[in-house]
Amino acid sequence: MTCRLWAGAALAGTVSLWATAGLSHPVKAQPAEPVQAAFDIIETTIVTKGDKAIFTTRVRGKAGSEKPAATGKFEGSDVYAYVWPTSLNSGDVGFDRDQGILALAVTFHPDFDDAAYGAKNRDVWHPHWVVLAKDDACGGGLKVIDIPQGARPKVPKTWPGVPLLIDSPDYATRFTGEAVDVEIPLALISGIAGAKFDGVTAGLKVNGNLHAPLLCVSNVFKVASGDLSLPGTVVPAK
Repeated sequence: MTCRLWAGAALAGTVSLWATAGLSHPVKAQPAEPVQAAFDIIETTIVTKGDKAIFTTRVRGKAGSEKPAATGKFEGSDVYAYVWPTSLNSGDVGFDRDQGILALAVTFHPDFDDAAYGAKNRDVWHPHWVVLAKDDACGGGLKVIDIPQGARPKVPKTWPGVPLLIDSPDYATRFTGEAVDVEIPLALISGIAGAKFDGVTAGLKVNGNLHAPLLCVSNVFKVASGDLSLPGTVVPAK
């Protein structure tokens, strides 16, 4: 089912999907006991406040308390993520325009570092922008878009140098009880006002043979809307 959710969203395309989404805000979900409490989304919001956009997801349990086990190697390793798929254009954060579904993801992966400028980040939850696209080879139906050998796409200054459309910006990220928050200066994402969004918790996996797709969405834990319809709308905080 989760595969169909992701695949359906990708096939629908950004323009038509976002245009038919409702105007509700935030995106709320009923608790689901089968989902691990740390990933059981109750509410997802994105608001603007002052000169910042604030991305928040609340879960039934303690956010960030569940982490993937270390494997001791990069290939085949796991990533856990709190994700905000958005209607933003990939060009809004420094990639070429119209590359796929732009999502903010707060991730933990104990087997490798992917911070900007060669810094370490495997021991902390940290944010990324990722550009997603449909790929039936992935268990969750989506991948982080690969950069083919020899290609030179436009990437943000804080691109970590891996062959993926991924960015490693240094945004303030905070876990407080059941919530995870990310604060982003509005000057860096001027198109955020009125954007659509959803909330997802998921596991990703690095390809065991290091071939494309290199990083798959392998397991969707929960989609806040239930159908990845991006029903949330970014509004000013009250």
